[in-house]
Amino acid sequence: MMKSVVFDLDGTLIDSAPDLHRAANVVLRDEGLPEITFAQARSFIGHGAPVLIARVVEAVGLGGDPEAHERLLGKFMTEYNHAPQLTVLYPGVMDALAQLELLGCAMGLCTNKPEAPTHIALSHFGLTDYMRSVASGDSLPVRKPDPAPLIEVMQALGAGPGLYVGDSEVDAETAARANIPFAIYTEGYRKAALDELPHTYAFDHWDQLPGIVAQHFGGLEA
Repeated sequence: MMKSVVFDLDGTLIDSAPDLHRAANVVLRDEGLPEITFAQARSFIGHGAPVLIARVVEAVGLGGDPEAHERLLGKFMTEYNHAPQLTVLYPGVMDALAQLELLGCAMGLCTNKPEAPTHIALSHFGLTDYMRSVASGDSLPVRKPDPAPLIEVMQALGAGPGLYVGDSEVDAETAARANIPFAIYTEGYRKAALDELPHTYAFDHWDQLPGIVAQHFGGLEA
């Protein structure tokens, strides 16, 4: 049976909040607007860049101004479409992916991050070769928590029953709507209590994931 594991990106494989915070504040300074805090930026992550900037616009008092949103989003994407400066991999990610490859897992990515910065990040951190299929926030007309991007990646991997690995409310809902078991990384950008989110497995360090995957697929094969 094909062992397919699909990952979220921000808050799961990489801690990108520092770069998102930096890029947003570069734009706000350029606009002569008040800056947002790191905590605000971190809380805005999960639904893609347009929603993040909508929350930034609201936070700095511009309300629902569509022209301001479009202008700031354009500036933000220009600033963010570069190699990561402050983003880091979570500890143990590379070792875990190498172990999953040895276990015979086909791996993919399903993220709400736009395509350009997604592939920049994958290349920068040496993740590209692991991800056989990638769905970004603008790959389809819909994005997570709509299940379509996750289902598309699973199908591209030739999956039978697979596993989705993420960190947030958005990821938990996506997996539930796709009827795919969910493993939640608890050190990401989740805002809700862990017991409020549907999940099959939970882990707080990446060195735990290979064992979870082996257990999951071993149980299916038993």
